[in-house]
Amino acid sequence: MRALAGALPSLLLRLLLTSSPEPLGANPGLVARITDKGLEYVAREGLVTLREELLRIRLPDFTGDFKIKPFGRGHYEFHSLQIHSCELPGSTLTPLPGQGLSFTISDSFIRVQSEWRVRKSFVKLHGSLDVEVKGITISVNLLLGRELSGRPTVSATSCSSHIQDVEVDVSGDLGWLLNLFDNQIESKLRKALENKICERIQKSVASDLQPYLQTLPVTTEIDSFAGIDYSLTEAPRATAQMLDVMFKGEIFNRDRYSPVTFLAPVMSLPEEHNRMVYFAISDYVFNTASRVYHEAGHLNFSITDDMVPSGSTIRLTTKSFRPFAPRLARLYPNMNLELQGTMASAPFLNLSPGNLSLTPQMEIEGFVLLPSSVREPVFRLGVATNVSATLTFNTSKITGALKPGKVQVELKESKVGVFNVELLEALLNYHILNTLYPQVNEKLAEGFPLPLLKHIQLYDPVLEIHKDFLFLGANVQYMRV
Repeated sequence: MRALAGALPSLLLRLLLTSSPEPLGANPGLVARITDKGLEYVAREGLVTLREELLRIRLPDFTGDFKIKPFGRGHYEFHSLQIHSCELPGSTLTPLPGQGLSFTISDSFIRVQSEWRVRKSFVKLHGSLDVEVKGITISVNLLLGRELSGRPTVSATSCSSHIQDVEVDVSGDLGWLLNLFDNQIESKLRKALENKICERIQKSVASDLQPYLQTLPVTTEIDSFAGIDYSLTEAPRATAQMLDVMFKGEIFNRDRYSPVTFLAPVMSLPEEHNRMVYFAISDYVFNTASRVYHEAGHLNFSITDDMVPSGSTIRLTTKSFRPFAPRLARLYPNMNLELQGTMASAPFLNLSPGNLSLTPQMEIEGFVLLPSSVREPVFRLGVATNVSATLTFNTSKITGALKPGKVQVELKESKVGVFNVELLEALLNYHILNTLYPQVNEKLAEGFPLPLLKHIQLYDPVLEIHKDFLFLGANVQYMRV
């Protein structure tokens, strides 16, 4: 069942941080939904590994005494029983509401090869035979849970297998051997094989599938500063046609954690089934990122004269600023300026159908760099702009880019008298468009990873923007190694 260990958990998607259980009523920041189409794919992948597991079954030898006409009494041995081939034509993986999943295989076929020996007094006979085991039905119930750390768990709560028919193929006129098999061996082989099938499956769930789920990290690094917490907020939730996995989805400061003061919104997911898996990513995920970077000062910026393009006619000097503030050049002749920008608050991403936008509010303070290296504040500006955003969804992560709107500048304070805001607005627009936004977009292009298990790739991605959340759909490919 290593494919269940591969596909299912792989689909069980997550990213993550070691955490205690979430407060009652906390909404997830991200929901991964595995549709009936996704469960069908997991079931198909599960058959591949189940077949490998069944071929590893080792059956016991069968020995005993017999009494068959016309030979009378003797001793038999059926030994070296080995599963030679296995056909699993179909399987289903269906949700068990409130529990987990039910994995069922029906109408399967196994061919067993065996050696036999018969001894009576000084007479010894031996040979080989093929046993065809037909109409095998296997049913396994998988209970899905959540550790305190937020990792997913799985266990096989029940397993049953049933063999409908056993046929023996022996060459030559050995009807007596068929009778011996029917009378002495068939029921024992049937029972042993049924027990071995479930024993092998339950062992594989514990030793392959559960460890595979544990490869889903509780936290994933975004960069040297921030990480994302994708711990499960509750056990995976099975409904009639799908499986939902709820993740915290909070971006945090890796060096110093501080609690988030706002909640994730309730997300009403569309009833879509065209893709194997869907991710609903609320604005909470993006806004916790904005909060973390803002609190750490990563959204602040400064502009000095050496950052202004050499061909620019406007320099960050008191002389060049004479058209903006005439008194500035007289009070501080031939000195350099520095502009420092800070966000008034963390800019939150607004999600509405078909639209992503931000409305950052900034303050820019102007300083004169005195010969004594002291920075003298001379004016303070309020800056507002509307920014639209685009997001891209690829095989493993989400990336983004900002499309700037025009900057609007308001004079908050001037210590140098009259100030021509319109001229400075043009300078700020140029710098923000050509310097600040490219830096931000370079960072956004790195993206953040989606919660995927090992060896899983997504393809055929689709992206929709709904109120308060992104809705991403994709098909899944398990890359066997």
